[in-house]
Amino acid sequence: MSNIFIIHGVGGTPDENWFPWLKSELEKAGHNVIIPQFPTPEGQTLENWLAVLKNYEEFITPETIFVGHSLGVPFVLNVLEKHQIKAAFLVAGFIGLAGNKFDESMKTFAQKEFNWEKIKQNCKNFTIFHSDNDPYIKFEKAEELAALLNAKVTLVPGAGHINQSAGYTKFYLLLERILG
Repeated sequence: MSNIFIIHGVGGTPDENWFPWLKSELEKAGHNVIIPQFPTPEGQTLENWLAVLKNYEEFITPETIFVGHSLGVPFVLNVLEKHQIKAAFLVAGFIGLAGNKFDESMKTFAQKEFNWEKIKQNCKNFTIFHSDNDPYIKFEKAEELAALLNAKVTLVPGAGHINQSAGYTKFYLLLERILG
């Protein structure tokens, strides 16, 4: 059994997208799943999000798994500069400028120098999912992330931002990879 965190993005909640479904499926498989509610869009800063995560630090161990969606991806990378975990699943993510209207509100998370050596030291297993038609984050951002993490991008064709508005209330491929 692992502790598994699911991290939402801008304007997100624990009850959106494929998060409740994934939580339910992983709990059936015996895992402890935590989906924190982070302040967004008001109060959305890296400092505020890390303060929320501090309430769950006892669950972050070398056997913990993180799943990040959208802004959740650079947040997970920030967490990996401080904590050792088993695996990170990065969905529709980016670093640097995303190139969309949310860049200003995401800058404390993503527009910074990451300690890539520390991140790769603290997590040996990265899985990246991205769509070829994401309206918010270009596919090149996933490729950039993959190169920095020595990982591969799993293309999810025609999946938009891999969220509810793109039809994703279930995400079987992600579930298979986590349980795999």
